[in-house]
Amino acid sequence: MKKIFFITALALSQISFAQTDEEKVVACIQSLFTSMFNGDSVGVRNCFMDYAIMQTIGTDKAGKSVVQTGSLDAFSSFVGKQTKGVADERIKFDGIKIDGDMAMVWTPYEFYYQQKFSHCGVNSFMLFRKDGEWKINYIIDTRRKEGCK
Repeated sequence: MKKIFFITALALSQISFAQTDEEKVVACIQSLFTSMFNGDSVGVRNCFMDYAIMQTIGTDKAGKSVVQTGSLDAFSSFVGKQTKGVADERIKFDGIKIDGDMAMVWTPYEFYYQQKFSHCGVNSFMLFRKDGEWKINYIIDTRRKEGCK
């Protein structure tokens, strides 16, 4: 009887720890923002593919929409210079699509810097599952000061 109880308990514990692909994708993105909040540049880098593309949709001096490309090195360096709690991006998951080893995630956000509202917008992530682990391959975001709620 003890053996059956042990096997049943072991099987149930494995089921409760199993994550779906969607949960793993969410965990990857949450890890990025936890690392940002903690000023952890290594944690940030670990969320991305080595060749990840980072872009922002903004406006130029003439007020026209432009796409600006940043680098993972610059972003992780920025994060590493922050103390815990300074860079606080608050996201909501508003759509996750997965097909095989590709995932797309849409997350509206509000960004607070030094506990003051800075801007809001939407992040669009493309993730790739490499060797069973989800990593961010591409991110593009919008940024605005108004219309955030």
